[in-house]
Amino acid sequence: MKSLLRVTANGLWLALCLPENLRFRRAARDVAGAQRRLLLDVLRRNAETEFGRQYDFASINSIADYQSRVPLSTYEDYQQHVARISSGRQRVLTRDPVLLLEPTSGSSAATKLIPYTSSLKHELQHAIAPWIADLYLYDPQLMCGQTYWSVTPVTRRGERTAGGIPVGFEEDSEYLGGFERALSQSVMAVPSLVKLIDEMEAFRYVTLLFLLRSRALGLISVWNPTFLTLLTDRLAEWWQALADDIARGTITAPAPIAADLLARLRALNRPDKKRAGEIRDAFTAGNDPGEIHSHLWPHLRLVSCWTDANAARYAAALEGLFPQARVQGKGLLATEGFVSFPLTGRAGAALALRSHFLEFLPVAGDGEVDREHPRLAHELDEGQRYSVVLTTGGGLYRYQLNDVIEVVGRFRDCPLIRFVGRAANVSDWFGEKLNEIHVSRVLEDALKACAVRPTFAMLACELALPLPAYTLFIESHNLSDETQGTLGRHIEAGLVENYHYRYCRRLGQLDEVRVFRVEGGAIPAYLTACQSRGQRAGDVKPVALDRLDGWAQIFRGRFTGRQNIASVSER
Repeated sequence: MKSLLRVTANGLWLALCLPENLRFRRAARDVAGAQRRLLLDVLRRNAETEFGRQYDFASINSIADYQSRVPLSTYEDYQQHVARISSGRQRVLTRDPVLLLEPTSGSSAATKLIPYTSSLKHELQHAIAPWIADLYLYDPQLMCGQTYWSVTPVTRRGERTAGGIPVGFEEDSEYLGGFERALSQSVMAVPSLVKLIDEMEAFRYVTLLFLLRSRALGLISVWNPTFLTLLTDRLAEWWQALADDIARGTITAPAPIAADLLARLRALNRPDKKRAGEIRDAFTAGNDPGEIHSHLWPHLRLVSCWTDANAARYAAALEGLFPQARVQGKGLLATEGFVSFPLTGRAGAALALRSHFLEFLPVAGDGEVDREHPRLAHELDEGQRYSVVLTTGGGLYRYQLNDVIEVVGRFRDCPLIRFVGRAANVSDWFGEKLNEIHVSRVLEDALKACAVRPTFAMLACELALPLPAYTLFIESHNLSDETQGTLGRHIEAGLVENYHYRYCRRLGQLDEVRVFRVEGGAIPAYLTACQSRGQRAGDVKPVALDRLDGWAQIFRGRFTGRQNIASVSER
């Protein structure tokens, strides 16, 4: 009976997605026309807004008119508009009312708030629907299973602006449409109630409990692959308690859960001695995680996560953890909008032609971005790299996303792309999106507060620590051990202003800031390392934030105080 209900719900979802899948495939044969029509529709809808009147949207009749009249923009260009929206002002950027403001990390500001409207949510559906249709059409067995859609803890529950605008999605499934969301929730292995758990260890425990309850788990969708590896790492310690809880219908989490919430979760955890026995058999039969996971979830078909750029090494590890499933990249989705979505069997991800109007700024081999000669979607050259520019129904116009993509092929006439990094200096190993402009301010404030005058100071993520952590590499003649600890705390306090960094810390993907005292010539070591990586000596510039790891192996020195792991010279 349960299997029939899952097939019915997934089948209805597929039926809802098929029309948009067909529309995308038609657009893929007329890329220029589809994009032109989309842009003109956005401009007509928003002509009578403050922004639309400022640039006279009503008189724009072509892409060339639009590009000549509306300049390229960054988030800073929208801050005053967003402030007015936050206070309750209508028709500022869009005719549609703003439903919520979704937080994401900024550059000069620690956090940006992106307006979400009904038009923007429909645009997201124009990419999600063909992806879901492609999944089910390629692998119909997915329709028989349950799914896990990254139910993550809510960090801004109930927050609103002064004008009453909600801040943040309640859960990841809110990206889906109304009926589609209801269908997806009906086959979810982990109930959305889990998002209300505040304590991270309790959240992980309960998430694992409901995942283990599901023998029919067929699809896992998360953002960063490390979210999933950190989750499954707890199984070795908790599996016996989890099996006991599933057998008895209890929940004995390692951290407290609010009594009313715990009661609601227990009601969903009906005693299942048979499943508890299967879990115990899986863990007593062997020690290999891949083999154990295959026994626990024999019907798992797909793991969806980031697989490009810095996420690639972590995504590759999932193949060993879940050998029964294939790992599929998510394409490029930012808080601001959808750029691409995966198509099964294709290298790269297809541009979301029906979601937003897209422009592309050519990126040279040295990373220089050409903002004078933007390309359109149908003008992209295979093998070339571009920085993405979005115009969306959420009120962002010619917005520089700073995500760099490479064209790797075509589906019909639609470019297939892969994400390769960020045009701005952004460090993003786990989704923390630290920007150098923000980091520079944090370092300057911290050094001033601690009266430290360094000869060298740079922040970079060290992955080889017991838990990855951003590390201040500093050389200074007036830095005591006590001051060094205070400096680290100042920097940590500044970094957690960044929404995504704070979230990664809360998830346990990153440890708190470490401090590494460089001894014996930081600048020469830095210059030598940069040259060995292909930079010309004259082009090496000092940076507050470096996007590469491994500097603890390059500089001579040590982590100090409680962070004294080992002298690098002793490694």
